[in-house]
Parts: sequence; structure tokens; C-alpha cells
Amino acid sequence: MPALLPIILLCISNVFMTFAWYGHLKFKSASLLAVIAVSWGIAFIEYCFAVPANRIGHGTYSAAQLKTIQEIITLVVFAAFSALYLREPLGWRQLVGFAFIALGGFFVFQKA
Repeated sequence: MPALLPIILLCISNVFMTFAWYGHLKFKSASLLAVIAVSWGIAFIEYCFAVPANRIGHGTYSAAQLKTIQEIITLVVFAAFSALYLREPLGWRQLVGFAFIALGGFFVFQKA
């Protein structure tokens, strides 16, 4: 469970952060100040999951590994968000680029 809990918390965290950063794109008529305030509120919830994920996970993973896990989760969550919420499916170029980033994650987890 110590290895899985940080990943679960980072998944939840990334869903909130993706909405904080990109959710407002469907509300072009809302004022910038309003979307900033709402985004900050959503980001606060994100921090309530991200900080414990990193605190708990640091006993099992290195900081670099935690960051890599977070970035790969971010790509997966963003891909789903883009296609399902924004109705902007990613093309093959974006998917190949994301795959290369994930491949970098493979090397971060290799033992020396």
C-alpha cells in the first residue's frame, strides 16, 4: 500500500489541477479575474492531495521518481480531459510526444 497510495493521491490531484488550469477554456465569457479565483480554489483542493502524496510517497520513491510519476499521470489525465471535456482529441503527433516523455520515465526508474 505505501507504493500505491501516493499514485492514487497523485491521480486525484491531477484531475483537480487539470480542471484548475484548463477547465475555464469552456467559459470564454467569464472574466479573467473570476476564472483565476475559481482556479485558485480548485488548485487548493489539488494541493490537499498532492502534498500528502509526496510526503507519503517520499519514503518509497525518490523525489525525482515522484515527479516523474506525477508528470506521466498528468499526461494521461490531460489526454482524457482534452478528448472528453474539451472535445479536442489529441492527434498522433501529440501521442507520440507523450510516449517519448513516458519513455523518459522508464529511465528514471532504472537501477544504476
